[in-house]
Amino acid sequence: MSKNVQTRIDAVYSSLSKGHKRIADYIKLNYDKAAFMTAAKLGEATSVSESTVVRFASHLGYDGYPQLQKHLQETVKSHLTSVQRMEVAASRYSGADVLDTALSADIEMIKATRENVSREAFAKSVESINRARKIYILGVRSAATLANFAAFYMNFVYDNVVLVDTTSSSEIFEQLYRINSEDVCIAISFPRYSNQTLSALRFAAGRGAVVISITDGEMSPIAQYATYLLTAKSSMVSFVDSLVAPLSLINALIAAAASEKSEQVYSNFRMLEEIWDEYRVYQKNDGGES
Repeated sequence: MSKNVQTRIDAVYSSLSKGHKRIADYIKLNYDKAAFMTAAKLGEATSVSESTVVRFASHLGYDGYPQLQKHLQETVKSHLTSVQRMEVAASRYSGADVLDTALSADIEMIKATRENVSREAFAKSVESINRARKIYILGVRSAATLANFAAFYMNFVYDNVVLVDTTSSSEIFEQLYRINSEDVCIAISFPRYSNQTLSALRFAAGRGAVVISITDGEMSPIAQYATYLLTAKSSMVSFVDSLVAPLSLINALIAAAASEKSEQVYSNFRMLEEIWDEYRVYQKNDGGES
């Protein structure tokens, strides 16, 4: 549980009303579930009204319940086990249209990312990528899919992209040992944060590389190493993390970087199209034949 929330609760616990104490006790014992409950749901679970839950959050010094909930979510997501995630999901989606709920959550995550990502950090990231000697891309476990996506498309634009193979902890450092202040390391990490990513990023930052951290917020452990921090919202669907918003952010980063090298990109793709045609890499419909 968040030490900050725990500290706030402990500081005022003796002065709380009976209803507020029920809420406090529930959060202490079920913080993993409480973090993803609406004020109405938390009130229902503790036999108090929704307005009592809102007043409880204010009593702890928060601007409102959403701020308390957000703080709990940011601090507990990285600690939830897969079993706990399943339990949280069961309580969140019970009786709901899971398809509609999941897609609606993704839409909201993209909207929140668009509103909150730093335009300055984004522009500086693009600038750093385009002047880098080498571009190292690092993502572990579920974030590896995002790293592969970034590397796949960046390889069409640059000839200096290194996708760090994270299957072995020792090999990560063998791939990174040449990194220096002329290089960029794009690090991607979302809950549950990987210790492999943290160790590798600590090494890259120590060697003076420009670090572009793509993660879910300033409280993320990889944020501390960021030269430029790009935040994208992620939501939890069962044991699965929705990474739609991070993918959208990476897509925008690639597009923005490539747009500044448009002539080179055009040249690269003209050459590639000839190669793809010659070796029949893609299906082609000629004269109506399949």
